[in-house]
Amino acid sequence: MRLKDKVAIITGASQGIGEATARRFAEEGARVVLAARRQEQLDSIVREIDAAGGTATAHATDISDEDAVKGLVEAAVAAFGKVDIIVNNAVLMVPGMLASHDTRAWRQNFTVSLDGAMFLMREAYRQLAEHGGAVVNVASVCGLAGSVGTAGYSAAKAAMLGLSRNAAIEWGGKVRVNTVIPGAFLTPPTESLMPDEQSQQATAKSIPVKRIGDPRECANAILFLASDEASYITGAELVVDGGRTAELNTGTASWD
Repeated sequence: MRLKDKVAIITGASQGIGEATARRFAEEGARVVLAARRQEQLDSIVREIDAAGGTATAHATDISDEDAVKGLVEAAVAAFGKVDIIVNNAVLMVPGMLASHDTRAWRQNFTVSLDGAMFLMREAYRQLAEHGGAVVNVASVCGLAGSVGTAGYSAAKAAMLGLSRNAAIEWGGKVRVNTVIPGAFLTPPTESLMPDEQSQQATAKSIPVKRIGDPRECANAILFLASDEASYITGAELVVDGGRTAELNTGTASWD
């Protein structure tokens, strides 16, 4: 019960890492507010959490809308009396090749991943500071290394790392702010990019641990940084990618 009596808002909680995180937090005693755009899907997850003995509620939210984010924080306080933890996991990736990237599409990459995270951090700050709270921002290995067709998304996730560092410095001993940097996980968006077993196996082969991650494994990392076990950790970046970004590709060289 590492989060007993804590209240957490988790964005992008209708699937993937966000959903897994909501379930893990509830298992560890948190009262969880699930936020995403799809109310029906959120309600289904809340029912399952409640049936398993947890406590959760759902609030449909467009995280890129400042007024909606304010409403989300107000709803969390109305439901549970406070906010201790926020997890900025919501994401929108609009791919495009840089030389021909549509301006509107480029900016869409920032509206949720970056702007939405900032809006929620800003709106929740007073609650977090009052209760010695914690923020965990979910970035991406795309914010550490480039990939073809994801310039906008990569730039947004790299900016999230900068946002997290600055918040950690500004908020000092009042609110801890850390970042989890996921690699490849079997989430619906990832599966849409590699829909068949052959493409998934190829991806798994490129990862040092030779498999794609389960969302629950990333949720465990988020749980640690949100908990009091990480009480002396702020401004940190925890890469959870099976060793992918640690590897130097030496081409055909081999010392086996």
